[in-house]
Parts: sequence; C-alpha cells; structure tokens
Amino acid sequence: MADKATDLVEYETMLLGRHFTMTARAMGGEGHLDNSAYVLLTRIRVEGPLSLRQLSETFGLDVSTLNRKTGALLRRGLLERISDAEGGIARKFRLTEEGLRLLDVERTTMIRGLDRLLADWDADDVAELAAYLKRFNTTIERLAERPWPRPRP
Repeated sequence: MADKATDLVEYETMLLGRHFTMTARAMGGEGHLDNSAYVLLTRIRVEGPLSLRQLSETFGLDVSTLNRKTGALLRRGLLERISDAEGGIARKFRLTEEGLRLLDVERTTMIRGLDRLLADWDADDVAELAAYLKRFNTTIERLAERPWPRPRP
C-alpha cells in the first residue's frame, strides 16, 4: 500500500481529515459549529465582509450552495448582511457580535483540544508541525490559485 512517501502522505491526510475536527472538539469541549460554518466564518473574520460572489470564488462553490450556507448562518444570528462600504451593489456578509463570540468559543475549544492532543510533544516539534502544515497548505493554495489570508499574530 505504501510504495512511496506520497502514498503515506495521502493516507495520513485522509486520517487527519477524519480525526481532526471530531477529536479536537471532543478533547476541548462541546463544538457549536459544523466544520463548513467554522471555515466560512473564520474566512470572513480574517478577510472582512464578503459578498456571495466573493465567497463563491474563495471556496470554489456555486452561489446556490453558499446561499444556503449563509442563509443558515443568518437565521442563527451569526452573520448579517451589510451594504458594500466601497459602493458596490452587492450586499456583503459580516459576523455579528454573536458570530464573533461563538467563533471565539469554537476556536478556543479547538485549541484546547489540540493542546491536550499535543501535550506530550516537545514545543519545537509542535512548531515544526505548524510550519510543515503551513507549507503544505500554501502549496495547495498556490496550485489551486486560491490563497487564504493568514491571521495576524
């Protein structure tokens, strides 16, 4: 099954996708957002208000799919529609105070779970893992031509 290193990378990333959200949340406490909502809200928080078209380009999803996702977040009071500050005709989505609060709770839960998962790792190993993951993700983003903004430290 593992003829070369990329075979192992494929298998381990498949497992990471399977384990990560479930395990980190379970170890950190109760999760309140599904993964797609967590990613969408995080992107808007990091980048600022975005229109449906911008979200479609960002995520590579059709507008109808994003309309359903944003609609659910609007109904939960986590997003609100605002006018485009730059004068465009499309309305944009931004996080509400409740959306910001819940996203902070969720992120804290995830980090707490990761702290527990990595508790017996050396700090340098954790930093090295973070650097490799960033390198891996930025390579994907470059090849897909869909860069993701990184939060400021």
